[in-house]
Amino acid sequence: MNAHDGPQKTPDGHHVVIKGRKWRATDPSLPEDVAARLRRHLMAARRAVRAATTADDASAERLARARVQLAKIALGERGTPWWEQSPDERRRRWEDHLAKLDADVPA
Repeated sequence: MNAHDGPQKTPDGHHVVIKGRKWRATDPSLPEDVAARLRRHLMAARRAVRAATTADDASAERLARARVQLAKIALGERGTPWWEQSPDERRRRWEDHLAKLDADVPA
């Protein structure tokens, strides 16, 4: 496998396998620009979790972890499995969660 091929997927495409562990795959119906925006939100939220835990700031950590959750749900990696949702439900899921994430970003 080439490093640029990405992680190995299960035959049904619902999960990726990383270091022998199975994780839910990102919803493949996400437009690439939307998926990129969501990944940026996710990584920023993860950095905020690290900063909050380093600072021992429980309130900031809760807020940051909530943002991680929003991004993961929007990506289809948590919540109702994307393969059990209709195309309209999938679109609403990422649109609604992306709007919440965008609204919370400082200008």
